[in-house]
Amino acid sequence: MFGRFMPQEGRFFELFNLHAHEIVEGGKELVALLNALGEGATDLRDHANAIDAIEKRGDTYTREAIQLLHKTFITPLDREEIHRLISNMDDVLDLMQDVAESVSLYDIKTVTPEAKQLGEICLQCCERVKSAVALVSNMDNATTILKICEEIDRLESDADRVMRSAISKLFRTERDAVQLIKLKAIYELLETVTDRCEDVANVMQGIVIENA
Repeated sequence: MFGRFMPQEGRFFELFNLHAHEIVEGGKELVALLNALGEGATDLRDHANAIDAIEKRGDTYTREAIQLLHKTFITPLDREEIHRLISNMDDVLDLMQDVAESVSLYDIKTVTPEAKQLGEICLQCCERVKSAVALVSNMDNATTILKICEEIDRLESDADRVMRSAISKLFRTERDAVQLIKLKAIYELLETVTDRCEDVANVMQGIVIENA
C-alpha cells in the first residue's frame, strides 16, 4: 500500500526525446547560420536568436528532468546515468550557442568551406544523438543504440580531422592575423560540439552495458 505514494518512473524518456529534438533543431540553425555568412544574408541575427531560444528550451527540459530525479523514488535508469545523459545533452546546445555568440562577438562576415563542413558534421552527430535517445527506453534496442553510438564516434573523428586540416591551412594561407584567430576559434568550437555529442554517446553506451 505504501508503494502507491512513491513516485515511479516519471517522464524521463519523454524529456530526453524533447531535448534531443531541440538538439537537432539547434544543429539545423547552426548550419543555416554558417551557410548564410558571406552570402549577404540579412537573417544572421534570426538564426542566432533561434539558437538562443532552442538552448533555453533545452535548459527547461534539463531542469525538469533533474527536478523529477529528486522527486522520483524508483527511476528507470541509474540516477547518475539520468543526470549525466541530460546534462551532456544540454552541453551540446550550450556549445551551439557559443558558436552563434562568437560569430556575433567576433563580427565574422564570412567563413570557409571547412567551417561549413564542420557544421554539417555537427548536424549529423545531432541527428544520430536523437535517433539513439529515442531507443534508450527499451534495451531490446541495445545493438542498434551501440551501432549509432559508433557512428557518432566516427563523425567526431571526422570533425577532428577536418578541424586539424583547416587550422593547418589557415596558418599556411591566411595573412590577416585577426581573421586567423577568429576562424581558429570557430573551428575549435564547432569541433567541440561533436565532442559533446560523443560524450552523450558514451553515456548511452554505458547505459546499454549496465542494463541490456
